[in-house]
Amino acid sequence: MKLAGAPISWGVCEVPGWGRVLDPGTVLAQMSALGLRATELGPPDYLPGDPDVLRGLLVGHGLALAGGFLALPLHTGDRTAADEADRVAALLAAAGAEVLVLAAATGLDGYDDRPDLTDHEWRTLVATAALVRDRAAGHGLRTALHPHVGTHVEREAEVERFLADSDLPLCLDTGHLLIGGADPVDLARRHPGRIGHVHLKDVRADVAATVRSGATTYAAAVRQGLYVPLGDGDVDVAALVTTLRDAGYDGWFVLEQDTALDPDGPADGPLRDAARSLAHLTTLIPELERR
Repeated sequence: MKLAGAPISWGVCEVPGWGRVLDPGTVLAQMSALGLRATELGPPDYLPGDPDVLRGLLVGHGLALAGGFLALPLHTGDRTAADEADRVAALLAAAGAEVLVLAAATGLDGYDDRPDLTDHEWRTLVATAALVRDRAAGHGLRTALHPHVGTHVEREAEVERFLADSDLPLCLDTGHLLIGGADPVDLARRHPGRIGHVHLKDVRADVAATVRSGATTYAAAVRQGLYVPLGDGDVDVAALVTTLRDAGYDGWFVLEQDTALDPDGPADGPLRDAARSLAHLTTLIPELERR
C-alpha cells in the first residue's frame, strides 16, 4: 500500500489567514517519524521551488514526493491556468512525483463562496482540465480531478457530470465527497476504473451537513472539528480501502485531514491525529507496508 502524508494535515494551507503555518522541517520530520515515506507538495512556495533543493530536502527526511494539489480556475478560458499547471507539473516531475491533483477553483480566495457556472463555463472547465492533463502528461505525470468543497466540482451531481463529460480520473477524497453529498464508497464501487488518486479523510457527518446546507462556512467547520482521525468519523474507511484494493487500485493513499492551527494554541494535534489515523489503518490492513 503506497501511503503518503500531506502538509494540510499539519495546517499548511494556501488560503490566506487559514491559521498557524508550521515550518517545513517540523512537518517533514514528523511525517518521517510516523513512518510515512512520501508527501504531497503542499501549497505554492511552501516547499522549495528548485527541484534539486526540493528533492534534497525530502531525501534528508527519508521522503519521496507523491504528487501535488493545484487549484486553478478552469472555467474562464484563460490560458494562464494551463501555463501554471505546466510550471507546477515540471517541478513535480523533476522531483520524482507521479500525479498532479487538480481542483476546479472558483478564482475567489478560500472555499466558502461558490458562484454557479453557465453551461458554456462548464464546457470550458472540462476542456481546460483536458488541456492541463495533456500538459502534465508531457512531463510524465498523471492528472486526477479533485472534487473539493468550494470549487466547481463539489456536489454529487457535479461529480457525476464531470465523470460523464470528461475522461480524467478522480482524486477520491473521502471527506470532501461526503461533505458534497456523495457516498465515497458507493462512488468507488460504481466507477472503480476512474479512481486515479486517493485522499483518506474521516469527517463528522453532522458538521458536514451544516457545510452542505450553508449554515456553516467550510473554514469555520474545520475549526469546529469537521475532520477527525480515521475511524473516529462517519466515513466507512474499511469498506473504501477494501473496495479499491479489490478493484486493483495500486495508486497512492494520502493521509489528508484538513487542519487549521490556532496561532496561539498548541501544535501537537496534527502529529497525534496522524498517528491515530495510521494506527487505525494498520488494524484494517495488518500487512500494511509504508513506502
